[in-house]
Amino acid sequence: MSNISPENTERLSTINMKIVAEGEKLPAVTLRDGSRVQTGTVATMLRNVELYNSGERGSVEEELEAAVPTLIKVGLFDLFSLDEWISGANPGRSFVGRCAKKYLAEKS
Repeated sequence: MSNISPENTERLSTINMKIVAEGEKLPAVTLRDGSRVQTGTVATMLRNVELYNSGERGSVEEELEAAVPTLIKVGLFDLFSLDEWISGANPGRSFVGRCAKKYLAEKS
């Protein structure tokens, strides 16, 4: 097994600190395929979608984009197609879907 990591794993460690109590640290974990992912990424994405929906941009958008490789790796976009993420009335969810679509297009 290789010890590959989705991009931004170290950066996500810092970003994901926004959801835990002071002094706590979320670990990176190794998946069965040998890749390492940062725990807390889905929870932080949900929080950032909430912030995006309330009008925040800038760093929230950057943090959502940084989470995309890990969100793909853990199968979040297998629950609903990217078009389902993009459609609808939730602007934050739509932003995440567009980021994932762009990321996947650049990787292929």
